Amino acid sequence: MASSNKAIYAAIAGNGLIAVTKFIGAAISGSSAMIAEGIHSVVDTGNGGLLLLGKSRSQLPPDKKHPFGYGKELYFYTLIVAVLIFGVGGGVSIYEGILHTMHPGEMKEAGYSFFGFTFGGLTLNLVVLGLAMIFEGYALTVAWNEFKKVRGDTPVWEAVRTGKDPTAFMVLFEDAAAEAGLIVAAIGISLAHWLEMPVLDGIASIGIGVILCIVASFLVWESRGLLLGESAAPAVTGSIREIARADDAVQEVRRALTMHMGPQDVILNLDLTFFEDLSAEEIEEAVDRMERNVREKHAEGNHIFIEAESLAGRKRPA
Repeated sequence: MASSNKAIYAAIAGNGLIAVTKFIGAAISGSSAMIAEGIHSVVDTGNGGLLLLGKSRSQLPPDKKHPFGYGKELYFYTLIVAVLIFGVGGGVSIYEGILHTMHPGEMKEAGYSFFGFTFGGLTLNLVVLGLAMIFEGYALTVAWNEFKKVRGDTPVWEAVRTGKDPTAFMVLFEDAAAEAGLIVAAIGISLAHWLEMPVLDGIASIGIGVILCIVASFLVWESRGLLLGESAAPAVTGSIREIARADDAVQEVRRALTMHMGPQDVILNLDLTFFEDLSAEEIEEAVDRMERNVREKHAEGNHIFIEAESLAGRKRPA
């Protein structure tokens, strides 16, 4: 089951608003952790656009240059997204944190008035982070609900490891990392003010970067496997074997090879041994019958190739 774009749209809208809010807070307070969080939100906003582009490109029809279609475009763009999270989100946050740790500046304590209310630097930062947590929490909830639709009854970790639609868990992991980063930022900024140790703000920025790098490394690894070409789930391959064995014309299923070209696009190669007494016409009918039966049960089997071989000297059992 393919995921919808609902979680991606929610993430783009939420991250765009959050990025503006964070940068305003960072400009007023001078917080390194807030700058890191703003950069993270900008990267996440752009990543959502890349995922939508990948999904759109993956649905292009086959042509002479790409006879199996463009399904792997989605896997390519998810790899780019993961690299951006690592390099831009995580790398820049760590770099900013190191600079702030080596040369900690003064945390701005001046009060700021908005609509008749006066906020101190700490209060303003916490208000910004609190609003960001609410927006991010909503996006995370949407992503989780969409992921549950895709995984069905499959355990969470197994669904992530065996899933063939990376957008189903990519947005979920992004939003979860963002929520964790907001918590780290709130803790770092609060301790920096209360203990009068601006260096803690820089350490919080480094912590945010480390979280992003860890999540991004996992996403890179998953995207790499999909881009190289993963087989269908064992249950799917087993089901295809059973469909072939159940056909009266088949003596033996020698091989059943599968590879995902996209979430709903699978290449299937069946190497079958047919009974020797079958005519060419009967074998052709059996091949058509099996292709039809496979597609009825597994709609993602878009490219089916069956290698037929008769078994000399063997007759069908009476």
